[in-house]
Amino acid sequence: MEPISDHLREGLRILFVGYNPSLRSGETGHHYASPSNRFYRILDQAGITPRLYTPQEDQDLLELGYGFTNIVARPTLTAAEITADEYREGRLILKQKILTYQPSVVCFVGKGVYEHYSGRKSVQWGRQPDPYVEGIIEYVCPSSSGLVRMRLEEMVAIYRGLTEYSGMEMGK
Repeated sequence: MEPISDHLREGLRILFVGYNPSLRSGETGHHYASPSNRFYRILDQAGITPRLYTPQEDQDLLELGYGFTNIVARPTLTAAEITADEYREGRLILKQKILTYQPSVVCFVGKGVYEHYSGRKSVQWGRQPDPYVEGIIEYVCPSSSGLVRMRLEEMVAIYRGLTEYSGMEMGK
């Protein structure tokens, strides 16, 4: 299965970085496309987007200043299938993307994504105090995968912190 396309451009407000595409995303070519993934619902409920988007509209979020990429490009059923070599290579590629496109905020959709990227352990939710790439706000949110057992309300509360950087007004 082929990797899905990144949605990148210079001057993004927020670049969302996932582990890797799901098999459903690989099949459809759209980010966070698994029916059990709560990503777009979380963005809507957190006030980050003006309405509820669908995976088929992922490219439309570029108009809002939001982009998408992953630390590993290969689609898998679960992130547990990603190899250490893939993470090592992905870390370098991701850092180059961040340096090239210079988003204001990089939102890591999963603590493990940030830990593999930065080499740090035991990170907290939210803005990271010492960014791995100088001048970039690094923000860690829970994975939106349906496999994550965190309550939706808890996830939304953590993502809501991104509204400070999203340009969206709370309460839409």
